[in-house]
Amino acid sequence: MTNTPKQPLSPSRRTVLRGGAAIALSAPFVSRAWAETTEINMLAWYGHGEPDVVGAFEEANNVKFKPKYYAGGDNMLALIAQSPPGTYDVILSDGEFVQQLNAAGYIDPLEPADYPFDDMLHEDFTKFPGHWDGDTLYSMMVRCGHLGVSYNTNAVSAEEAESYECFWKPELEGKVGHFDWHLPSLGMMSLYNNHGGKLWDLSEEDWKGVQETTMSLRPQVGGFFDYGGTFNSLKNGEMQAMCGIGDWITGVLEKDGAPVASVVPKQGGIQWTESYCIGKGSEKAEIVNTFIKYMLSPEGQVKSAKMAAYPGFAVTKAGRAALIEADPKEAKRTGQMKGMPNDPITLINEGRIHYRDIPKQQDLEDWNDFWSEYKNA
Repeated sequence: MTNTPKQPLSPSRRTVLRGGAAIALSAPFVSRAWAETTEINMLAWYGHGEPDVVGAFEEANNVKFKPKYYAGGDNMLALIAQSPPGTYDVILSDGEFVQQLNAAGYIDPLEPADYPFDDMLHEDFTKFPGHWDGDTLYSMMVRCGHLGVSYNTNAVSAEEAESYECFWKPELEGKVGHFDWHLPSLGMMSLYNNHGGKLWDLSEEDWKGVQETTMSLRPQVGGFFDYGGTFNSLKNGEMQAMCGIGDWITGVLEKDGAPVASVVPKQGGIQWTESYCIGKGSEKAEIVNTFIKYMLSPEGQVKSAKMAAYPGFAVTKAGRAALIEADPKEAKRTGQMKGMPNDPITLINEGRIHYRDIPKQQDLEDWNDFWSEYKNA
C-alpha cells in the first residue's frame, strides 16, 4: 500500500530570492526515505519524467514518477479518453488544449494562491488563455518556447531564414521535413499567408488559401517525422529545413555542434506553452501540487529550461535570473537575457509571437483531415 507523504515540503521564494535575483540553488526538500515510495502517474511530452528534471524531487520527497509520453494534444486527449478515470495524477498539457481537458471533466481546479503569479515574466502568463474558467484556475504554465524556421546553416542563410519562403527554395527540394502534427505547420502556413493575429481564426476563404499554400510546398517535402525522426533527420543532414518546430529540437543539436538553428521569421512565430494540471480524482493531488510549485521555483525553472530532451524558456523572473546564474551560455543562446534581440519577452511585446491555439471557425478534425490528405498527396 502506497502512502502520500503527509507534509511534502515546497520551496519558499524567500529562500531563493534576494533583491529580486536568485541565489545559489539547493534542493529545498528534506529526504523522507523512511516512508514507502509513492508512485505518481504522469502524462506528458517526452522528457518531463526523466531524472534530469524530476530526479531531485523524487529523492527529496520519496516519490517515483511513472511517465506515459505522447506527442501532440490530439494524442493526449485520446490517451485520457481511453483510460479509466483517475489514471493520471499529473497531466502536462499544451496550453491550447486545457479548455478541452476541463470541458471533458479530466482535470481538477487549482488554488491560484499556491503559485507565483506576481513573479511571472509577462502579464499574459498570469491569465493565460484557456487556463482559467472565470476566477477558477485549472492549469499552471511552467515553460514555453517559440516555433519558426528551423534550418541547416550550410543550406539556408540567416537572411533566407527570416521568411517562411525559404521552405520553397529550389535547392531544398526533397529536403524539407515536417514535424508530424498539423497545428504547428498549418499555423506557420497561415502566418506566411499574412493572417497574423487571426492565424487560427480563418474564414472558409482564408482556410482554403492556407490549404493551397500548404499543398504548394508538398514537392519540397521529404518526410513527416515524430520527435526522434525530426531530431535524427536534421542531425544527419537528410532534412535541411524543418517546418513545425523551433529551438526545442535544434537547440539540443546546436549545443552538440550540429550546423542548425531556429529563428522567428519576419511573418512571426508561434509560442508553444506547456502547463501542468492535476488529474480528476487523483489521490495524490497534494504531492502533485507540491511538484508543480517546485517546477515554478528557481531550481525547477532551471531544470525545465535545460531539459535534456528539449530546452524551453523560464516563465518566472526568479527562474530566468537563476538560469542566467547557473548557465549564462545557455541563457544567452536562447535570448533569455534582457536586451538581447531574440529575448522571448521582447518578441511577445513586439507582436511577433502568437500563442498556439486550435481552429476557431473549423473543427480540429477538419485540420487533421487536411493534414492526412496533404501527407498522402
